Amino acid sequence: MPTRDSNGTELADGDSVTVIKDLKVKGTSATLKRGTMIRNIRLTGDGEQIECNAEKIKGLVLKACFLKKA
Repeated sequence: MPTRDSNGTELADGDSVTVIKDLKVKGTSATLKRGTMIRNIRLTGDGEQIECNAEKIKGLVLKACFLKKA
């Protein structure tokens, strides 16, 4: 099952994506703001999730429905 962003565009390993909604990160006091660019994503076995590293937060797992391909 392919991983698709909020617009329906298929995502691949190494793509850059943009956050479309402010997201609170569980376990920290940090928030990913709308418009944050995340580079070099990694796909998981689940078609709805990706793994990535943000600026100050390492090892994030995000839902693809909150992202759009940059």
